[in-house]
Amino acid sequence: MDPVKPAVVREQNHLGGKFVAILKICQKINSERDLTALLDLIAVEATKLMEADRATIFLLDQEKHELWSKVALGSEEILRFDSGVGIAGAVVKTGQLINVEDVHRDARFYPAIDTRTRYHTQSLLAVPLRNFEGQTIGAFEVLNKKSGAFTGEDEEILKALAAQATVAIETAQVVGEMARRREQLMQENAQLWREVEGRFSAQNILGNDAKIQSVMKMIKQISDTSVNVLITGESGTGKELVAKAIHYNSPRTRRPFVALNCAALPENLVESELFGIEKGVATGVERRIGKFEMAHGGTLLLDEIGDLSLTAQSKILRVLQERVIERVGGRKAIPVDVRILAATNKDLEEGIKKGSFREDLYYRLKVIHIRMPPLREMREDIPLLANHFLANSCREMDRKPMSLAPQALSSLANYPWPGNVRELENEIKRLVVTVRRKTITEEDLSEAIRSASRASPPQNPTQEPSLKGKAFTWSLQGFIKKIRP
Repeated sequence: MDPVKPAVVREQNHLGGKFVAILKICQKINSERDLTALLDLIAVEATKLMEADRATIFLLDQEKHELWSKVALGSEEILRFDSGVGIAGAVVKTGQLINVEDVHRDARFYPAIDTRTRYHTQSLLAVPLRNFEGQTIGAFEVLNKKSGAFTGEDEEILKALAAQATVAIETAQVVGEMARRREQLMQENAQLWREVEGRFSAQNILGNDAKIQSVMKMIKQISDTSVNVLITGESGTGKELVAKAIHYNSPRTRRPFVALNCAALPENLVESELFGIEKGVATGVERRIGKFEMAHGGTLLLDEIGDLSLTAQSKILRVLQERVIERVGGRKAIPVDVRILAATNKDLEEGIKKGSFREDLYYRLKVIHIRMPPLREMREDIPLLANHFLANSCREMDRKPMSLAPQALSSLANYPWPGNVRELENEIKRLVVTVRRKTITEEDLSEAIRSASRASPPQNPTQEPSLKGKAFTWSLQGFIKKIRP
């Protein structure tokens, strides 16, 4: 028998055993998703596999142009140094393997690392860590071979291990980043919910007008229920904002609030907007859900419901009765759990008499009726509203604080405000944009407001409110600003 063959067989068996060991190591490292624990695991397994004294992984921080590594196994202390120095830096720069029997005779050796780690390096084998794109993300070193120098076999084994380690490291980094991002989003989400709930809290709505106090009292009374509510009032009185207050003070607060402007919907789109549509109903039509499904578990506001056709009204009535919907082109009944809030500036009882609104739907919606008063019925609150708008607008537009002269406040109080609170808010915003003085005078107001003031006796709106009045002063715009998302 050839005496060389047994030696070859032993070498092959030894090498085969090493690669079997690599496979076992891969199973371990591929199941570890924590980067810190993974780096420790790779270092421990590589040390045993390579019959070395120590193993270290240096990862590249591309933004800072640094290499970093843990100082010792099990520690959280991080060693950082310039990516252009040391044997690890040379490996990252060139992408080539480096095998050094005596590092102290190699000019590339960076002794400061030994000084920092209190370790004495003699021999060193380092290979690059390359990802699937061929980019070098770090260097993998084993130090001080226990018997002799690192061999060519050791080089092949470490390269094979490094390829698997790179995959595991990048996976752990992605998982870690996703976990950090998820935690950040959860914290941001929790903060946003706290802000939204704070803005919609009835405790933040102040006022001395009996009509508004009555509205706020009603919101509190129905906060723990899911009854349907009909909100009526002129345009600009804040009907949608009251609807949001009802939703965000209810058990459905963290479920969807969906608003649909019925007046803006063409008749042929009402059904698909409300109930959704199945794919293929018409050429190019994709499946989409409607407002009822979007609001499942939450609240659906049907704004300007008085503008819906009788056909659409009958379909909504069916949903309110049966609590199921069918998408356009669909055959499956879909259960929905939705609280309905309806708003309108029309007289629905008059619509019933004329035959333009269904009486049965009216009483389904009007379990609770909230009427929003027009601004002209709350003249005493106009100066308070105006000053609140002024402070908010100055802050939003990054302007220095401004004030309204007594004559200007008097004119604002004398104006009938057909556009209600929304019109007052817009007037104040216009003044903040156009007036460059600290004090806004009567001459700065719109012509329509000045004309109304000349035609009406003064209302003496600047009288200082009592302490009790101050405690309960409410401005609808304050309410608007607090609950507007």
